Amino acid sequence: MDEDGKRATDIDLNEVERLVEALERDLDRARRGETDLDQLRGEVEQLRASLAADEVAHVDVQRGLLGVRNRLHTLGDTLFDDALKAGDYLSRLGRMLGL
Repeated sequence: MDEDGKRATDIDLNEVERLVEALERDLDRARRGETDLDQLRGEVEQLRASLAADEVAHVDVQRGLLGVRNRLHTLGDTLFDDALKAGDYLSRLGRMLGL
């Protein structure tokens, strides 16, 4: 037993509840992030259509490339943030499980 009178294998249920709430919030944000992927697909298709046109409008191609670039930059930031959160969650789960 530790100094609080708990067995060492007991799990702090309040901490687990906080972790589950944080995971639910992040999963909700991830679902909303699906629209970013849909927008990226749309921008790529629009760029493809601009390139396939009989007369390629360089302004449309440039606008499409900038849109794809900006969307990829945003998604990259999101993926990096998600990776950091996943590492934090794994660490917290490990501590809760005594690993």
